[in-house]
Amino acid sequence: MRVNYLILLMVLVQAVGALFFIGDIAMTVLGIPRQPIDWQTREMLEIGAAVALLIGLVLSGALLIQSQRRLGRAEAQLQRASAAFMDLMDQNFTQWGLTPAERDVAFFVLKGFSTQEISGFRNTSEGTVKAQTNAIYRKAGVSGRGQLLSLFIDDLIADSPPCSEKDGD
Repeated sequence: MRVNYLILLMVLVQAVGALFFIGDIAMTVLGIPRQPIDWQTREMLEIGAAVALLIGLVLSGALLIQSQRRLGRAEAQLQRASAAFMDLMDQNFTQWGLTPAERDVAFFVLKGFSTQEISGFRNTSEGTVKAQTNAIYRKAGVSGRGQLLSLFIDDLIADSPPCSEKDGD
């Protein structure tokens, strides 16, 4: 929530500074008459607008750095989750006694590919893939793709620590 307010503040500060300079230039180009103000007041307005743009620049940089850090943490978490899933797959495939061909097919099944797609990847007939998927389901003790995937999801959820989000993230 804090980040949203910071972004809003950044946009408002930059908008005020930019509108001052753009408005001044537009009025000059369009020949719109304006009330003359003393040079000291004008200088103060220009300095204020420039400072507003600099503040916006600093806030933008801080948000960019924060976003890059979050992205790095998310990528690291995704990599750990992927590694955990691959370890879990290998562990279960070994426990179930899957052959190398069945392991390949099971991997493609878990990725959501159709029987036709799997047969194309493996250069085998659809009947062979169906026989292999049936053997996988039997060895895993499930009745279909959904239950097979559910085994892995249940194991990953049971092994993962609870998520906690830090304030301000």
